[in-house]
Amino acid sequence: MDDASQSAVTDNSHTIGQAAREQLKAFVARIERLEEDKKQVMDDTKEVYAEAKSMGYDTKILRKVVALRKIDRNERQEAEALLELYLGAVEG
Repeated sequence: MDDASQSAVTDNSHTIGQAAREQLKAFVARIERLEEDKKQVMDDTKEVYAEAKSMGYDTKILRKVVALRKIDRNERQEAEALLELYLGAVEG
């Protein structure tokens, strides 16, 4: 950052009130904590899939099961019916 850009940033920081600065810092800190939590959850999930794989489970299918369970049962049934219809059309 050149001197002019640094000066502009410094000048802009004075235009933000102290309360707004503190609020902004709090938002950034919360986001950073959530990002760290998200990373930890992703690492934990990866470990569970590795454990399932080590016990002989197909993790690709396991991921599909988890994804399908997130979908409403009626929506899933409609999607499966359409899938069968489309497969029948292109295979037959």
